[in-house]
Amino acid sequence: MANERVRVAIVFPADVKEQLSTKVEQWRFADTAKALGAAGIDVVGAPYADEFVEQVRSQLLGVDGALVWINPIQGGRDRSVLNAMLADVASSGVFVSAHPEVIDKMGTKEVIYRTREMSWGCDTRFYGTLEMMRAELPGSVTSGARVLKQIRGHSGDGVWRAELADRLSPPQTTISLDTVLRVRHAKRGSVEERMSLSAFISRCEPYFMVAGGMIDQAYQARLPDGMVRCYVVGDRVAGFGEQLVNALYPAAPGASPYDAPQPGPRHYFPPTRLDFQLLRKKLEGEWLDELCRLLNFERSDLPVLWDADFLYGPKDAEGLDTFVLCEINVSSVYPFPASALAPLAAETLARVRGKR
Repeated sequence: MANERVRVAIVFPADVKEQLSTKVEQWRFADTAKALGAAGIDVVGAPYADEFVEQVRSQLLGVDGALVWINPIQGGRDRSVLNAMLADVASSGVFVSAHPEVIDKMGTKEVIYRTREMSWGCDTRFYGTLEMMRAELPGSVTSGARVLKQIRGHSGDGVWRAELADRLSPPQTTISLDTVLRVRHAKRGSVEERMSLSAFISRCEPYFMVAGGMIDQAYQARLPDGMVRCYVVGDRVAGFGEQLVNALYPAAPGASPYDAPQPGPRHYFPPTRLDFQLLRKKLEGEWLDELCRLLNFERSDLPVLWDADFLYGPKDAEGLDTFVLCEINVSSVYPFPASALAPLAAETLARVRGKR
Protein backbone atom coordinates (compact mmCIF):
# COMPACT_ATOMS: atom_id res chain seq x y z
CA MET A 1 0.00 0.00 0.00
CA ALA A 2 1.20 3.52 -0.82
CA ASN A 3 0.98 4.78 2.77
CA GLU A 4 2.51 1.72 4.37
CA ARG A 5 5.86 2.45 6.04
CA VAL A 6 8.86 0.72 4.56
CA ARG A 7 11.99 -0.63 6.27
CA VAL A 8 15.41 0.40 5.04
CA ALA A 9 18.77 -0.72 6.42
CA ILE A 10 21.82 1.53 6.58
CA VAL A 11 24.87 -0.68 6.01
CA PHE A 12 28.09 0.80 7.39
CA PRO A 13 31.50 -0.46 8.57
CA ALA A 14 31.43 -2.22 11.92
CA ASP A 15 33.94 -2.59 14.65
CA VAL A 16 33.89 -6.39 14.87
CA LYS A 17 34.06 -6.33 18.66
CA GLU A 18 31.27 -3.75 18.96
CA GLN A 19 29.00 -4.98 16.19
CA LEU A 20 26.05 -5.92 18.37
CA SER A 21 26.17 -2.87 20.62
CA THR A 22 26.23 -0.14 17.96
CA LYS A 23 23.34 2.30 18.47
CA VAL A 24 21.72 4.58 15.94
CA GLU A 25 22.67 7.57 18.09
CA GLN A 26 26.34 6.66 17.62
CA TRP A 27 26.25 6.53 13.82
CA ARG A 28 27.77 9.22 11.71
CA PHE A 29 24.59 8.65 9.70
CA ALA A 30 22.30 9.71 12.53
CA ASP A 31 21.03 12.70 10.51
CA THR A 32 20.45 10.42 7.53
CA ALA A 33 18.39 8.08 9.69
CA LYS A 34 16.32 11.04 10.95
CA ALA A 35 15.65 12.24 7.41
CA LEU A 36 14.59 8.76 6.33
CA GLY A 37 12.31 8.51 9.35
CA ALA A 38 10.72 11.85 8.57
CA ALA A 39 9.92 10.55 5.06
CA GLY A 40 8.04 7.58 6.51
CA ILE A 41 10.83 5.01 6.54
CA ASP A 42 11.70 2.75 9.48
CA VAL A 43 15.50 2.63 9.69
CA VAL A 44 17.47 -0.47 10.65
CA GLY A 45 21.17 -0.36 11.50
CA ALA A 46 23.29 -3.01 9.76
CA PRO A 47 26.94 -2.73 10.83
CA TYR A 48 28.97 -4.88 8.45
CA ALA A 49 32.21 -6.85 8.42
CA ASP A 50 33.06 -9.94 6.40
CA GLU A 51 33.18 -12.00 9.60
CA PHE A 52 29.40 -11.85 9.93
CA VAL A 53 28.30 -11.57 6.32
CA GLU A 54 25.64 -14.27 6.77
CA GLN A 55 24.16 -12.48 9.76
CA VAL A 56 23.86 -9.25 7.76
CA ARG A 57 22.46 -11.15 4.78
CA SER A 58 19.63 -12.48 6.97
CA GLN A 59 19.04 -8.98 8.31
CA LEU A 60 18.81 -7.44 4.83
CA LEU A 61 16.43 -10.11 3.58
CA GLY A 62 13.99 -8.82 6.20
CA VAL A 63 13.93 -5.20 4.97
CA ASP A 64 12.63 -3.46 1.85
CA GLY A 65 15.83 -1.63 0.96
CA ALA A 66 19.47 -1.14 1.89
CA LEU A 67 21.67 1.95 1.59
CA VAL A 68 25.32 0.95 1.74
CA TRP A 69 28.32 3.01 2.92
CA ILE A 70 31.42 0.79 2.70
CA ASN A 71 34.71 1.94 1.13
CA PRO A 72 35.98 -0.07 -1.86
CA ILE A 73 39.36 -0.84 -0.27
CA GLN A 74 40.20 -0.24 3.37
CA GLY A 75 42.34 -1.95 5.98
CA GLY A 76 43.67 -4.40 3.41
CA ARG A 77 40.17 -5.59 2.48
CA ASP A 78 37.99 -5.07 -0.57
CA ARG A 79 34.23 -5.40 -1.09
CA SER A 80 34.19 -8.73 -2.92
CA VAL A 81 32.43 -10.65 -0.13
CA LEU A 82 30.03 -7.79 0.58
CA ASN A 83 29.18 -7.20 -3.08
CA ALA A 84 28.41 -10.87 -3.70
CA MET A 85 26.04 -10.81 -0.73
CA LEU A 86 24.39 -7.56 -1.83
CA ALA A 87 23.84 -8.88 -5.36
CA ASP A 88 22.18 -11.96 -3.91
CA VAL A 89 19.98 -9.87 -1.62
CA ALA A 90 18.99 -7.60 -4.51
CA SER A 91 18.03 -10.63 -6.64
CA SER A 92 15.56 -11.52 -3.88
CA GLY A 93 13.70 -8.24 -4.41
CA VAL A 94 15.38 -5.98 -1.85
CA PHE A 95 16.30 -2.54 -3.23
CA VAL A 96 20.08 -2.02 -2.85
CA SER A 97 21.96 1.21 -3.49
CA ALA A 98 24.51 1.33 -4.79
CA HIS A 99 23.99 -2.01 -6.53
CA PRO A 100 27.29 -3.87 -7.11
CA GLU A 101 26.70 -3.93 -10.89
CA VAL A 102 26.35 -0.14 -10.91
CA ILE A 103 29.51 0.20 -8.80
CA ASP A 104 31.42 -1.89 -11.33
CA LYS A 105 30.22 0.33 -14.19
CA MET A 106 30.56 3.82 -12.72
CA GLY A 107 32.16 3.57 -9.29
CA THR A 108 35.75 2.82 -10.29
CA LYS A 109 38.37 5.03 -11.92
CA GLU A 110 37.89 3.08 -15.15
CA VAL A 111 34.84 5.27 -15.84
CA ILE A 112 37.30 8.12 -16.54
CA TYR A 113 38.72 6.08 -19.42
CA ARG A 114 35.37 4.80 -20.68
CA THR A 115 33.99 8.35 -20.90
CA ARG A 116 37.19 10.03 -22.13
CA GLU A 117 35.55 11.15 -25.41
CA MET A 118 32.85 13.11 -23.56
CA SER A 119 33.36 16.85 -23.14
CA TRP A 120 34.34 16.22 -19.50
CA GLY A 121 37.23 14.00 -20.70
CA CYS A 122 40.90 14.61 -21.44
CA ASP A 123 43.93 12.63 -22.65
CA THR A 124 43.41 9.38 -20.73
CA ARG A 125 44.90 5.89 -20.94
CA PHE A 126 44.10 2.62 -19.21
CA TYR A 127 46.73 0.13 -18.09
CA GLY A 128 45.10 -3.21 -17.37
CA THR A 129 48.43 -4.91 -16.66
CA LEU A 130 51.81 -3.88 -15.35
CA GLU A 131 53.27 -4.80 -18.73
CA MET A 132 50.96 -2.29 -20.46
CA MET A 133 52.10 0.42 -18.08
CA ARG A 134 55.76 -0.46 -18.65
CA ALA A 135 55.25 -0.29 -22.41
CA GLU A 136 53.15 2.89 -22.64
CA LEU A 137 54.05 5.17 -19.73
CA PRO A 138 57.54 5.99 -21.15
CA GLY A 139 55.81 7.71 -24.08
CA SER A 140 52.93 9.17 -22.09
CA VAL A 141 55.09 11.03 -19.57
CA THR A 142 57.03 12.83 -22.33
CA SER A 143 53.84 14.82 -23.12
CA GLY A 144 53.87 16.47 -19.70
CA ALA A 145 52.87 15.74 -16.12
CA ARG A 146 50.53 12.78 -15.67
CA VAL A 147 48.23 11.60 -12.89
CA LEU A 148 48.16 7.85 -12.30
CA LYS A 149 45.21 6.39 -10.36
CA GLN A 150 44.50 2.89 -9.17
CA ILE A 151 41.13 1.63 -10.39
CA ARG A 152 39.64 1.19 -6.92
CA GLY A 153 40.57 3.35 -3.95
CA HIS A 154 39.75 6.41 -1.90
CA SER A 155 41.29 9.34 0.00
CA GLY A 156 44.13 9.75 -2.48
CA ASP A 157 45.51 6.25 -1.89
CA GLY A 158 47.06 4.98 -5.11
CA VAL A 159 46.89 8.35 -6.89
CA TRP A 160 50.23 9.74 -8.11
CA ARG A 161 51.53 12.76 -10.02
CA ALA A 162 54.49 11.84 -12.22
CA GLU A 163 56.61 14.01 -14.49
CA LEU A 164 60.11 14.17 -15.88
CA ALA A 165 62.61 15.41 -13.32
CA ASP A 166 64.59 17.19 -16.03
CA ARG A 167 63.57 18.70 -19.36
CA LEU A 168 64.57 16.59 -22.35
CA SER A 169 66.77 18.31 -24.90
CA PRO A 170 65.99 17.70 -27.65
CA PRO A 171 62.35 16.68 -26.92
CA GLN A 172 61.67 12.95 -27.20
CA THR A 173 58.58 10.81 -27.71
CA THR A 174 59.71 8.09 -25.32
CA ILE A 175 62.22 7.60 -22.53
CA SER A 176 64.18 4.76 -21.00
CA LEU A 177 63.18 3.05 -17.78
CA ASP A 178 66.25 4.62 -16.15
CA THR A 179 64.98 8.17 -16.68
CA VAL A 180 64.39 10.01 -13.40
CA LEU A 181 60.90 11.22 -12.51
CA ARG A 182 59.49 13.51 -9.85
CA VAL A 183 56.54 11.74 -8.26
CA ARG A 184 54.14 12.58 -5.45
CA HIS A 185 51.49 10.43 -3.81
CA ALA A 186 48.12 12.12 -3.20
CA LYS A 187 47.68 10.43 0.17
CA ARG A 188 47.71 13.07 2.91
CA GLY A 189 51.16 13.72 4.36
CA SER A 190 53.09 12.51 1.31
CA VAL A 191 55.98 14.50 -0.19
CA GLU A 192 57.56 14.64 -3.62
CA GLU A 193 60.21 12.02 -4.40
CA ARG A 194 62.72 11.45 -7.19
CA MET A 195 63.00 7.96 -8.61
CA SER A 196 63.58 6.18 -11.89
CA LEU A 197 60.66 5.35 -14.14
CA SER A 198 61.39 1.67 -13.48
CA ALA A 199 61.26 2.19 -9.71
CA PHE A 200 57.97 4.08 -10.00
CA ILE A 201 56.40 1.32 -12.07
CA SER A 202 57.52 -1.20 -9.44
CA ARG A 203 55.95 1.03 -6.77
CA CYS A 204 52.64 0.72 -8.63
CA GLU A 205 52.73 -3.08 -8.97
CA PRO A 206 50.37 -3.72 -5.99
CA TYR A 207 47.59 -1.76 -7.71
CA PHE A 208 47.43 -4.38 -10.44
CA MET A 209 47.14 -7.23 -7.95
CA VAL A 210 44.49 -5.61 -5.72
CA ALA A 211 42.77 -2.76 -7.57
CA GLY A 212 42.80 -4.16 -11.12
CA GLY A 213 44.94 -1.65 -12.96
CA MET A 214 45.64 2.06 -13.32
CA ILE A 215 44.33 5.08 -15.18
CA ASP A 216 46.82 7.54 -16.70
CA GLN A 217 45.29 11.01 -17.08
CA ALA A 218 46.77 14.34 -18.16
CA TYR A 219 47.56 16.59 -15.18
CA GLN A 220 45.32 19.68 -15.07
CA ALA A 221 47.28 22.91 -14.74
CA ARG A 222 44.39 24.66 -12.94
CA LEU A 223 44.55 22.25 -10.01
CA PRO A 224 45.39 25.14 -7.62
CA ASP A 225 41.93 26.59 -8.42
CA GLY A 226 40.44 23.64 -6.56
CA MET A 227 38.01 20.84 -7.20
CA VAL A 228 34.21 20.93 -7.33
CA ARG A 229 32.25 17.94 -6.12
CA CYS A 230 28.67 17.51 -7.31
CA TYR A 231 26.56 15.51 -4.87
CA VAL A 232 23.85 13.83 -6.86
CA VAL A 233 20.65 12.15 -5.69
CA GLY A 234 19.50 9.93 -8.54
CA ASP A 235 19.86 12.27 -11.51
CA ARG A 236 19.61 15.65 -9.75
CA VAL A 237 22.39 17.67 -8.11
CA ALA A 238 21.56 18.02 -4.40
CA GLY A 239 24.61 20.00 -3.26
CA PHE A 240 28.22 20.92 -3.91
CA GLY A 241 31.55 20.56 -2.24
CA GLU A 242 34.58 22.75 -2.92
CA GLN A 243 38.14 21.99 -1.92
CA LEU A 244 41.66 23.13 -2.69
CA VAL A 245 43.03 19.72 -3.64
CA ASN A 246 46.72 20.51 -3.46
CA ALA A 247 47.88 16.99 -2.70
CA LEU A 248 49.42 16.74 -6.18
CA TYR A 249 50.52 20.36 -6.51
CA PRO A 250 54.32 20.67 -6.45
CA ALA A 251 56.38 22.88 -4.16
CA ALA A 252 57.51 26.23 -5.46
CA PRO A 253 60.68 26.15 -7.62
CA GLY A 254 63.72 25.74 -5.38
CA ALA A 255 61.65 24.98 -2.27
CA SER A 256 61.86 21.79 -0.25
CA PRO A 257 59.39 19.05 -1.24
CA TYR A 258 58.16 19.28 2.34
CA ASP A 259 56.92 22.81 1.61
CA ALA A 260 54.42 21.66 -1.02
CA PRO A 261 50.86 22.66 -0.10
CA GLN A 262 48.60 20.11 1.56
CA PRO A 263 44.86 19.68 0.78
CA GLY A 264 42.54 22.22 2.32
CA PRO A 265 39.18 21.49 3.97
CA ARG A 266 36.10 20.77 1.89
CA HIS A 267 33.31 23.32 2.16
CA TYR A 268 29.69 22.43 1.44
CA PHE A 269 27.04 24.39 -0.43
CA PRO A 270 23.40 23.90 -1.49
CA PRO A 271 22.59 23.16 -5.14
CA THR A 272 21.65 26.81 -5.70
CA ARG A 273 25.22 28.16 -5.55
CA LEU A 274 25.25 30.56 -8.50
CA ASP A 275 28.76 30.11 -9.89
CA PHE A 276 28.31 26.33 -10.10
CA GLN A 277 25.09 26.43 -12.13
CA LEU A 278 26.91 25.99 -15.46
CA LEU A 279 28.42 22.76 -14.14
CA ARG A 280 25.05 21.65 -12.77
CA LYS A 281 23.36 22.31 -16.11
CA LYS A 282 26.02 20.36 -18.01
CA LEU A 283 25.81 17.41 -15.63
CA GLU A 284 22.02 17.13 -15.42
CA GLY A 285 21.20 18.13 -18.99
CA GLU A 286 24.00 16.59 -21.03
CA TRP A 287 26.54 14.40 -19.30
CA LEU A 288 24.18 12.05 -17.45
CA ASP A 289 22.50 10.96 -20.68
CA GLU A 290 25.91 10.37 -22.28
CA LEU A 291 27.15 8.49 -19.21
CA CYS A 292 24.12 6.21 -19.13
CA ARG A 293 24.38 5.51 -22.84
CA LEU A 294 28.08 4.64 -22.64
CA LEU A 295 27.63 2.45 -19.56
CA ASN A 296 24.42 0.88 -20.86
CA PHE A 297 21.97 1.68 -18.10
CA GLU A 298 19.07 4.03 -17.45
CA ARG A 299 18.92 7.16 -15.31
CA SER A 300 16.70 5.16 -12.94
CA ASP A 301 19.67 2.84 -12.33
CA LEU A 302 21.82 5.66 -10.93
CA PRO A 303 22.55 5.30 -7.20
CA VAL A 304 20.35 7.05 -4.65
CA LEU A 305 23.42 9.08 -3.62
CA TRP A 306 26.67 9.50 -5.52
CA ASP A 307 29.14 12.23 -6.35
CA ALA A 308 31.32 13.35 -9.21
CA ASP A 309 34.55 15.32 -8.75
CA PHE A 310 35.56 17.86 -11.36
CA LEU A 311 38.81 19.74 -11.90
CA TYR A 312 38.91 22.99 -13.83
CA GLY A 313 40.00 22.56 -17.43
CA PRO A 314 41.22 25.33 -19.74
CA LYS A 315 38.88 28.30 -20.23
CA ASP A 316 36.91 28.06 -23.45
CA ALA A 317 36.89 30.61 -26.30
CA GLU A 318 34.29 32.69 -24.45
CA GLY A 319 36.31 32.72 -21.24
CA LEU A 320 34.00 30.29 -19.45
CA ASP A 321 35.20 27.45 -17.25
CA THR A 322 35.43 23.93 -18.60
CA PHE A 323 35.51 20.90 -16.33
CA VAL A 324 37.40 17.61 -16.38
CA LEU A 325 36.10 14.53 -14.59
CA CYS A 326 38.45 13.52 -11.79
CA GLU A 327 36.46 10.59 -10.39
CA ILE A 328 33.00 9.31 -9.50
CA ASN A 329 32.32 8.06 -5.99
CA VAL A 330 29.56 5.53 -5.43
CA SER A 331 30.56 3.03 -2.74
CA SER A 332 30.66 5.32 0.30
CA VAL A 333 29.63 8.95 -0.24
CA TYR A 334 30.16 10.67 3.09
CA PRO A 335 30.17 13.34 4.35
CA PHE A 336 27.73 15.23 2.15
CA PRO A 337 25.87 18.55 2.48
CA ALA A 338 22.70 18.74 4.56
CA SER A 339 20.83 19.89 1.44
CA ALA A 340 21.03 16.30 0.16
CA LEU A 341 19.23 14.73 3.13
CA ALA A 342 15.61 15.40 2.17
CA PRO A 343 16.10 14.51 -1.54
CA LEU A 344 17.97 11.35 -0.49
CA ALA A 345 15.08 10.28 1.74
CA ALA A 346 12.46 11.04 -0.92
CA GLU A 347 14.43 9.18 -3.61
CA THR A 348 14.92 6.17 -1.32
CA LEU A 349 11.21 5.98 -0.58
CA ALA A 350 10.31 6.25 -4.27
CA ARG A 351 12.82 3.56 -5.27
CA VAL A 352 11.68 1.13 -2.56
CA ARG A 353 8.02 1.58 -3.37
CA GLY A 354 8.83 1.17 -7.03
CA LYS A 355 10.28 -2.29 -6.27
CA ARG A 356 7.05 -3.43 -4.59
